[in-house]
Amino acid sequence: EIYTLSLHDALPIFGRILPSCVPGRTRAPVPWVAPFRRLVPVRGCAMSASLRACQGRDPQGVCGLEFAELRRLVVYVHGRGGSAKEAEHYRALFPESDVIGFDYRSQSPWEAHEEFPRFFGERRGRYGSLVLVAHSMGAFLALSSLGKRHVDEAYLVSPIVDMEKLIRDMMARAGVTEEELSKRLEIETGFGERLSWKYLCYVRDNPIRWGVPTHILCGEGDDLTPVETTSAFAGQIGADLSVMRGGEHWFHTREQLRFLDAWLGRLKRAGLGSGECAASCSTRSTFPSTHPCP
Repeated sequence: EIYTLSLHDALPIFGRILPSCVPGRTRAPVPWVAPFRRLVPVRGCAMSASLRACQGRDPQGVCGLEFAELRRLVVYVHGRGGSAKEAEHYRALFPESDVIGFDYRSQSPWEAHEEFPRFFGERRGRYGSLVLVAHSMGAFLALSSLGKRHVDEAYLVSPIVDMEKLIRDMMARAGVTEEELSKRLEIETGFGERLSWKYLCYVRDNPIRWGVPTHILCGEGDDLTPVETTSAFAGQIGADLSVMRGGEHWFHTREQLRFLDAWLGRLKRAGLGSGECAASCSTRSTFPSTHPCP
């Protein structure tokens, strides 16, 4: 039988187990582990060969906890018009993790509030930690529906962080007033967008509340969310922000993708990609496209 517990619960246990499992040292009894042996067994949970061997020598499975493999899952959430297949790009960037794409159906934050927590919650329980990588509209839906219970760390690329402002900007572009929209409820614009009174009211009544350690990348020329808006949001949630000079909302060219990859690599090398932002991390850093990694 294989038992699982959350990383939050596991860390203090490891701290008390490891001193008693040092080679050459007599292992003291640890009766406080007993309650965890009553947890429900989980099928398909990964267990290393060293853990199996240790369980054979130690039926109580206490020393074996030292060897447990706490795998990490990376979930990619695409933007509007994107695809879960884009997750393939991130497999090489997170070689030590399982990487999957989320093929969601939600078109609104209230739909995401039902779909996203269910998807992430089911998978979070199977892994030691879960990392969110999200782009644009996918980032907005994730920010609107998830939290610390579902995500341990987040990398957001060109996230939409102020949907109310974006809707008001589109209303101004279409020449639509709030009074008109409140009466007609939905209005089709001449640039392919549908304005919704329900959507506007929802985002006003449900502002984003986000407490997950987060890293943000955006382009200097983002035409959906200005850098100033993203910077203000990053400051509110304590995230680090990197800006690509000359970049745009959609990171899709070879140069932009190289910059994105270098951004991720820089964070991992600096030790900022392990679930917490260092105190020395700059709130905002702007890098030229030709030199993304100072």
